[in-house]
Amino acid sequence: MKQLSYKGRDLEAMSFAKNYYRWVADEFSQFLDGRVAEIGAGSGNFSSLILGKKIEKLVAIEPSQEMYPLLRDKFYTDNRVLCRQAIFTDIYKEYSYYFDSMVYVNVLEHIENDKQELFYINQSLKNGGYVCIFVPALAWLYSDFDASVGHYRRYYKKQLIDLVEKAGFEIVKISYFDIMGIIPWFIFFKIFKKKLTANDAALYDKIVIPVLRAIESFLPIPTGKNLILVAKKHTKLE
Repeated sequence: MKQLSYKGRDLEAMSFAKNYYRWVADEFSQFLDGRVAEIGAGSGNFSSLILGKKIEKLVAIEPSQEMYPLLRDKFYTDNRVLCRQAIFTDIYKEYSYYFDSMVYVNVLEHIENDKQELFYINQSLKNGGYVCIFVPALAWLYSDFDASVGHYRRYYKKQLIDLVEKAGFEIVKISYFDIMGIIPWFIFFKIFKKKLTANDAALYDKIVIPVLRAIESFLPIPTGKNLILVAKKHTKLE
């Protein structure tokens, strides 16, 4: 994640999809307690969704010069939240064995060396701590839009599992997410090379996401536009 060129997750149009991100937050909620880090916190919209009663301390880390002031101002009066303008790889040594949970929502794909990032996550989590990851899926969907918002890659399930397991984690759960988004993404961004607008995201969020959440909550899906993963640290890497 490049501090100067990275504009922040909340500048992507999907930031306007409130139902979408509430769904992601609910998938992670049972694994978030004690000391929690959110990497790439943007302007704090997702941070607000995960700040439940179980979280004692949230360290919200955001490198973007555009996003950080919004993040800082949002939590100025909340003493549970520590906002830091930094790249996590520059400060991870300050948090050795510190966190109970760490959250990466639409962030890992922005990091060129994701393998190294998982190593830093391992070093920062307590034994038995959780990492919660949400990323774009399916490499064949990679588009000019992905490139324009700083994505290095999209992931396949096995690829993400291998990456996380080799970093000393045990998979707790992993699944594809948003199966209905595959075809629209392919048509609009791969074929017609469009850009995602806030109106498009808001419409999809209002009409499709509530139905999709109801379906995917009880019916396993074979693929999807995104991947959601929770893993537990079981090995300290040297």
